[in-house]
Amino acid sequence: MPVLIEAISVVVRKDAIKAKFPGGWPALVAGVPNRTLCHDEDIARVGFMSPEDVRSYVDGLECSGLQYLVDGEAHDLAVVDQEVGILVSVGWLEIAALPNEEVGGTVMACRLYGSDSKELFAPAHWKFAGSMSQNGRLVSAEAAGGVRNSVCEAVY
Repeated sequence: MPVLIEAISVVVRKDAIKAKFPGGWPALVAGVPNRTLCHDEDIARVGFMSPEDVRSYVDGLECSGLQYLVDGEAHDLAVVDQEVGILVSVGWLEIAALPNEEVGGTVMACRLYGSDSKELFAPAHWKFAGSMSQNGRLVSAEAAGGVRNSVCEAVY
């Protein structure tokens, strides 16, 4: 089940939250610094507008026991840029540009690798009209097709 990707997103595995994050899912939700949280059964996403905010949030997640990079690969969480794609090698996440008739346009979305659901999960208040998805640039279709294991220059 894909979750919306806009601007710069931090995507966290829910199984890692359950196993490692003190207080589990309720504590993670309580610590989200903005209204961009969305999630499916497998992953959660929080969006940011600046690399500094991403860095600060990732640092907090790491201080709470989650791991970003292990041997150069995203482990419990990944950083995904709407324009660039997944920023480091990751075997558990995939990204795609999804045409979505319900919202009236194309959006970037991530899901756990191997999932086949196409239902989009976005923050409760999110609307396509005026969004970064409508007004921002998206990852090219060519890049989105093979970005699951790509390595791009990271903001972190």
